[in-house]
Amino acid sequence: MRATSVGSLAFVALCIAAPILDAQTVAITGGRVFTVTGAPVDNGTVLIRDGKIVQVGANVAVPADARRIDAAGKWVTPGFINSDTQLGVVEVDAEQPTRDASARGKDAIAAAFTVWEGLNPASVLLAPARSEGVTTVLVVPSGGLISGQAAVVDLVNGSLSDMMVRAPAGMIAEIGDKGSAGVGARAELLVKLKELLEDTRAYAARKADFERSATRTFVAGRLDLEAMLPVVQGRLPLIVAADRASDIEAALKLASDYGIRLIIASGAEAWLVADKLAAAHVPVLTGAMNNIPQSFSTLGSYQENAAILRRAGVDVILIGDSGISSGETFNVRNLKQEAGNAIAYGMSWEDALRAVTLGPARVLGIGDRYGSLDAGKVANVVVWSGDPFELGTRAEHVLVRGTEITTPSRQDLLEQRYRTLPPDYRKP
Repeated sequence: MRATSVGSLAFVALCIAAPILDAQTVAITGGRVFTVTGAPVDNGTVLIRDGKIVQVGANVAVPADARRIDAAGKWVTPGFINSDTQLGVVEVDAEQPTRDASARGKDAIAAAFTVWEGLNPASVLLAPARSEGVTTVLVVPSGGLISGQAAVVDLVNGSLSDMMVRAPAGMIAEIGDKGSAGVGARAELLVKLKELLEDTRAYAARKADFERSATRTFVAGRLDLEAMLPVVQGRLPLIVAADRASDIEAALKLASDYGIRLIIASGAEAWLVADKLAAAHVPVLTGAMNNIPQSFSTLGSYQENAAILRRAGVDVILIGDSGISSGETFNVRNLKQEAGNAIAYGMSWEDALRAVTLGPARVLGIGDRYGSLDAGKVANVVVWSGDPFELGTRAEHVLVRGTEITTPSRQDLLEQRYRTLPPDYRKP
């Protein structure tokens, strides 16, 4: 019990007791600044006020009352955005009481399920992700044909409302062998998805008739149909988890037939249909760490996947092995390693940086506020000891909404505890 109180409970207390600090004027000076939207600025300054970036450049006047962060010899980038996580809704995958990512009381269609309402702001996994430069994440549900709605949150200390950036940011669907919808064949999954889209259109046209039971029976209930309306109207993207090339092609056809804004997630074999994805202007959320097939749908796994897609003109968003694809929430922090591997297997450094910053921000509908170091943007900024995509590089300063967050992770607390043990602690 003593170890638990020091490890978990102390960390939870820190998170709950640490409100978001009042924004201040901060100047990050002397670093190599990567704005994403322009050329790197050597010996640059990022001036932040009231949680927003005010100015970026080599000759920025720093106010006398500004707090200075010396970034000489360091690299400065926007905070990273991981677009496929279950952070805060899955704590320990093997413990069902800590898993809140799936609508277990629903069958195949859970479109009304808003996964973020079960998010735990005091999750012990937030701090490790943030300490590796991840400042914003997409929290996604999983399971079924339509898993539910996803939300974008900032990794600040505070309440759920403090963390929220955009909700919903997308509707999650799973097809192929990723769809656990209680049906046997791939084609049957697609038929059910088409039926849902048709019923949503019919519901939109006949809401009054539906309320007085004057319509045929629909495949989903009222709340799920209401939740699907923004999808069929093209206002909310449908994020489809699919790996096999033929499943991705089926999703492309479905999106074309119904006028849906499509995003492909996971996409192990997406490189095989890169030209079709590019022609349809469909972004792909994928990683670069796996080349060993995990199923028959991923026999074409290829670590050059991201690079091939990008060369074909696809908007590639790099994700960690931490959401729909695996549920390994503790790996949210590994996003910089995914980017590093993508570079090693053919992606340009600039494209990799964009794929974890401005790229996901734009795809998730927050590109006007996030993803680059430009005046007026939210000040999610990381100061790195060097190239962020090198394994040995550390995130030395992490600012979220203009405030540096230094809350220790549970690992930090345990390290501090055992470092301070007396030399004779093992003696009886």
